[in-house]
Amino acid sequence: MKRFSIFSLARNALTGHRNWEKMWRSPDPRREYDVVIIGGGGHGLGAAYFLAKEHGITNVAVLEKGWLGGGNTGRNTMTVRSNFLREDSVPFHEMSLDLYHQLSRDLNYNLMVSQRGMITFIQSSAANRVALQMANTMHIYGAEYRMLTLDEVKQKIPIFDPSPDMRLPVRGGVYQPRASMVRHDAVAWGFARAADARGVDIIQNCEVTGIQQEGGAVTGVETNRGVIKAKKIGMAVAGHGSVVASMVGQRLPIITQPLQAWVSEPVKPILNEIVVIRSYYGTYLMQSDKGEIVVGQGCDPYPSYAQRGTFPIIEDATTSMLEVFPSFGRLKLLRHWAGMLDIPYDGSPIISKTDTRGFYIDVAGSGGFKTTPAAAKTFAHLIANDAPHPLAEKLGLDRFASGRLVQEGGVSANR
Repeated sequence: MKRFSIFSLARNALTGHRNWEKMWRSPDPRREYDVVIIGGGGHGLGAAYFLAKEHGITNVAVLEKGWLGGGNTGRNTMTVRSNFLREDSVPFHEMSLDLYHQLSRDLNYNLMVSQRGMITFIQSSAANRVALQMANTMHIYGAEYRMLTLDEVKQKIPIFDPSPDMRLPVRGGVYQPRASMVRHDAVAWGFARAADARGVDIIQNCEVTGIQQEGGAVTGVETNRGVIKAKKIGMAVAGHGSVVASMVGQRLPIITQPLQAWVSEPVKPILNEIVVIRSYYGTYLMQSDKGEIVVGQGCDPYPSYAQRGTFPIIEDATTSMLEVFPSFGRLKLLRHWAGMLDIPYDGSPIISKTDTRGFYIDVAGSGGFKTTPAAAKTFAHLIANDAPHPLAEKLGLDRFASGRLVQEGGVSANR
C-alpha cells in the first residue's frame, strides 16, 4: 500500500489524478479462511483490520452483500460522543472517541474528524437531574462533561433564538467538548484499505444465505458465490442481526427499528456545535462540512426493516427545531432517509460469543457509528482469543440471562 501524503497528492495532480492505485483488491473468494466476517460496514471491516494488525490473523474474508459502507455506515449522521450514564458504558465509548482521534494517522487515511462539541439543552428539572448524574459518572472516568448557563449557551450558539412561547423554555445546557463529527464513508474506506494492505480479502456482492454447522460448531457459510469454509465466523450486520443469527438457531434479544434523518439545502457556516433538544422527541441537529443542516431524532416507535422515512417524524423534529432556531423555517428540505438499528433490550451493544462454537456477534445497539473503532477492536479480541476484551466483559449475551443489564434506555435520543 502506497502511503498518502502531500507529496503523493502533488505528484498525482500533475498527471491529472490518473495514476492512483486501487484502494483495495476485489479477489474471488477462496475455499477456506480462518475467519469470515459477515458485514462490510465499519464494524466488520474494522474487526478485520484489528485481527490482522493486533493479532496477526490475516487469513480473513469480509463478506458484504452490496457495496462497502452501503448499510448503516453510510446512513448515519456522523456524530461520535461518549455521554452515557452507566459505568460499563462510559469507558467503552471514551475508548471509541480516543481511537477516532488517532485513526487518520493509523490508517493513513483522512477521516475528516471535526471536534465540534455537543450541547444538550436543559428544559426541565428532570433533565437537569439526569444531566448532573451523567456528568458525575463521566467525571469518574476522566471525561469532560459540564453544565452551561443559558447565557453560556447563547454565547456558544449565536443563532440560538428560542421562541418566548416555548412550552418548555431552555434553562441552560450540558456540554461535551470532545464530541465530534467524522466522515462516515471515510471510516469504511480507510478500514478497508488498511485491512486489504495486511492481506484481508474484501469480497463485495457476496450475500450469505446460510451457515453450515457440525457438532455444535460452525464450519462455513453458504453464499451466492458458493460455500466458503471457516473455522470462526463473526457477524457484524447492522439491521439484520436477528436474520443472520437465526441461521445458527440463535434468537437475539433485540428489536429492529428505523432511525430517520434528513438534511436541508446547503447554507453558509452558522452552527458549529452538535445540538440536542432532548425534551422534544430527542431531536438533534448539526451542520455538515458541505453546509447542510442535518436533523434527526429518536427511533420510530415500531419494528420495521424499511429504509425510508415517515412524515410524522419529520413534523415532530422540525417543530421542536423551529422553536429554538426559528430562522431555519426558511430552509428547504433536500433529502430524507432512514437506517435500521438492531436495538438490544437494554440499549447497549452486544459483543459476545454464542452457544454455537466459533460464531461471534457484534450488535452495535443504538447508533453504532459512534462505537465503530471500539467495537471493532474488542470484537477482534473476542474472535482471536475466544474471550472478551476487558472493556467489553459486561456486554455479552449472558447479561440477559443473569439480569445484570447495562441499562441505557432511550439512548437513540440521548445524543
